[in-house]
This record gives sequence, C-alpha cells and structure tokens, in this order.
Amino acid sequence: MYIVQIASECAPVIKAGGLGDVVYGLSRELESRGHCVELILPKYNNMRYDHIWGLHDAYRELWVPWYGAAIHCSVYCGWVHGRLCFFIEPHSEDMFFDRGTYYGCDDDPMRFAFFSKAALEFLLQSNKRPDVLHCHDWQTGLVPVMLYEMYKYHGMEYQRVLYTIHNFKHQGFGGSDVLWATGLNRESYYFHYDRLRDNFNPFSLNFMKGGIVYSNHVNTVSPHHAWEAHHGSCGFGLGHTLHLNQHKFSGILNGVDYGIWNPETDTHIPAPYGIETFEDKALNRKELRDRLLLRAADKPIVAFIGRLDDQKGVHLVHHAMYYALNRGAQFVLLGSATDRTIHDWFWHEKRHLNDNPDIHLELSFNEDLAHLIYAGADLMLVPSNFEPCGLTQLIAMKYGTVPVVRGVGGLVSTVFDWDYDTERAPEERTGFVFYETDNYAVESALNRAIDLYYQSPQHFRQLAIQGMQYDYSWRNPADEYLKIYDHIRHK
Repeated sequence: MYIVQIASECAPVIKAGGLGDVVYGLSRELESRGHCVELILPKYNNMRYDHIWGLHDAYRELWVPWYGAAIHCSVYCGWVHGRLCFFIEPHSEDMFFDRGTYYGCDDDPMRFAFFSKAALEFLLQSNKRPDVLHCHDWQTGLVPVMLYEMYKYHGMEYQRVLYTIHNFKHQGFGGSDVLWATGLNRESYYFHYDRLRDNFNPFSLNFMKGGIVYSNHVNTVSPHHAWEAHHGSCGFGLGHTLHLNQHKFSGILNGVDYGIWNPETDTHIPAPYGIETFEDKALNRKELRDRLLLRAADKPIVAFIGRLDDQKGVHLVHHAMYYALNRGAQFVLLGSATDRTIHDWFWHEKRHLNDNPDIHLELSFNEDLAHLIYAGADLMLVPSNFEPCGLTQLIAMKYGTVPVVRGVGGLVSTVFDWDYDTERAPEERTGFVFYETDNYAVESALNRAIDLYYQSPQHFRQLAIQGMQYDYSWRNPADEYLKIYDHIRHK
C-alpha cells in the first residue's frame, strides 16, 4: 500500500510534542511491513537539519495557487532516520515557515492552510497518487476538504483520507479569507453548519471540524479518549460533530518506539537492564541520585516528566512534590512551562527547595536526563486533567517504573490499578489510578504506592515487572491503522 503522511511534525527533525513521535513511529512500523510510506512536512528554518540525510532538491517549480495568483515553492527531499520526507519551502513575503518557531504565530491558521494546499498541489503536479493520505490534527484539517471539493476533479478522485486527532483542544479557526486564499471561495456554502462553520461561533471556520466532516475515517489516539470526546467535555465543542460522524470515528492507542525507549538497549543509561536483570535498575537509581545530588537513602523516587501546564494537572504535581517528601519519598521533576505564571511559580519552588537533599526540579527539557529518570525512578506521576493517549506511562512501564495516573483518556486504557482493578487478575495489574482532580485523590494513590514500596518490597517489584511485560510497541496500533486504510480504500 502507498501511504502519504501529511503533518506539521515528525520526530526528531520537527518535534513540539507527542504528534512528532507518532508520525515517525507509525511510519517506521508500516515501512517495516513492506508498505511504501512518504511524509510531507513544512520546511521550517528552525528544524533539526542534523537529523536529515541527503537533503536535496526534489521539485523546484511548485506553483501553489493562492489568492487568485500563485506562490512559488521548492520541495526538498531527505531521509529522517530512514523515513523519506518531502519538505515544502514557500518563497513568499509571508515567510510562512521562517519564523524560528513551529507554532504560536497570529497567522497560524493561514500558515497551515497554505501548507495543506501546497501538499495537495505537490501530489497533483508530481503525479503522486497514494492510496491513503493520513493527515494529523487541525494543521491539516483542510486537506480532506480541498481534496473532495477541488482536487478530486483534477485527477485525484481515488485518494482516501484518514484524519487523526491528537488533541481536540487546538482546533484551528479562520475566516472567509482562508476560503479566498485557498480557492475554495464559496462563503455561503462553507459557512454552513454541516460543513466548516464552527459549532458555537457562526463567523468562524473550524479546520478540525472540516477534517472530521470530509475525511473517510477519523480517529483519536486511544479508545477511551474517543468516548470522552464523543460523550464528554474532551471534544471541546466538537462532540455533536463526532456524534453525527460516529459511523467513521474510532480510537487507536498510540505506540512507543522501543528502538528509542528500551532499558535493555538504551545508550543514555549507565546500566542497561530487562526483566531478567531487573536488579540492575538500582545502578541507574544510584546514578540518578549522584547526578542530581540527591541523598543516598532507601527511599522511593517519585518522578514527573512533562510539560508544566493545566492539561498535565500542574496543581496536582505541585501538591504531590510536598506530599511525597512528607511520606518519606524523594521527588524528581523534569519539565518546562509555557505559561509565565506557572514558570515563575515553579522557579520559586526550585529556589525554596534548593537545599533539600530529597528533591530536584529541572525546569527545562533534557532528553538524556529523561532516559535516566525513567530508568532510575521507582514511581512515575501522570496526574493529567485530560490525556488523549500519553506516552509517559507507557515508557515508564517499559522501564519498570510504576505509574501513578489519573483515570482519563489513554491513561485508564493502559494502567490497571494494583488494588482495585476488578476486570484484570492481580498478575495483569500495572500501577495506581485515581479519578478526581483534588489533592485527596492524588494523595490516596501516592499513599498506596509508597506503602507498597515500604511494606511489601517483593510485591512492588512484581508490580514493576508486570508493567514491563506489556507490549505497547507500534505493532498492535499499526495493525489497527492498516485495517482502516484497507477499509477506506475499498469504499
């Protein structure tokens, strides 16, 4: 099968979050099974060019229709750790991708409307006719719209679209200028509730809604989050649109790239280990303490790795730091905040706790240190307000680090409570789960975890190893994606 991924990220060359990991990991797994996979990405001026091999001109004269005229683009081709990627570079006064940032510009909707148009125009002009276009998040929500309203009349009538939503919170909004720029034009047609008009703002077009309405299938990144988005508040206003399209909406759990995240082969940690050599995890715990100047003590290390923002339950992270210290544990945090208030709050805490030998706050992101924390910590806290899938808990389990999570989205689909999970046998349980968003809830789960560590070390070790036995690689998700590709191809 010939699959083209159209996305705004692909790790490690373009990575702002989990989207990049998914695009790369899924592409690699599909290719390993003999499918032809190509990726179309924006050519940002700040992407990691050191991760691209053999970057060269692939298509110099791409003219993309825009506002009744055309913008000249160059398309470059290169390999990102074995994946064949095409990078689109527009030569325009708008400098769409020469901003020194991937996202966060006032004209983001127009930047990615152009990228979506350019991706389709590249496929058309280069005579590429993939079986499936796999589009991701709001940035490519207009791809299926333009494919089925425009490009299918120009020789692309057989292409099918799978649209994957990684985060419903960011949907992409634009006005009539987007229609005139892309050549869709007909305002009264697209500003219709059944098409692109936002469900709550009649003067706004919603890119993500367009992706849902026009694609052949829609999925999000865990089955439970699909239910939350359809029936709860996690659809952020798109619940009714999902309801109308429920016949083509599903959830597929993300995978983890075990080529990168595997304690048996991890080159970032001093002592590789596996289920049979679990005792060697202690050597990484010692290295973590030495590196972060934590005191050497028989205490569990509780860790948090992730963005410091409301989605990740930052208020519970803050409370858990002090609760863990009071319960005789150590705490390690690795993460940074985009919100200034949260940033200042945690820097205040870092200075306040600086002399405490049982806690370390690393307010940045450091890939090398992340590997060591996964390998050296005993417990991994993931108290998210919402979490479409979550990779932290999946990586933690692979490293024998017991997750303590809030029961939402992909977290509740992958972590099974040691004490209370009635659907699984004790030997299938993997961590500790709490459900409310208050301090008492996270205290209850952490209390049970720390108690198990101190009172029954053998059971704690058993729980850690049970998590390591699960397979959350891309093998199973790729099976599910291939079923959908096959289904929509034959519609």
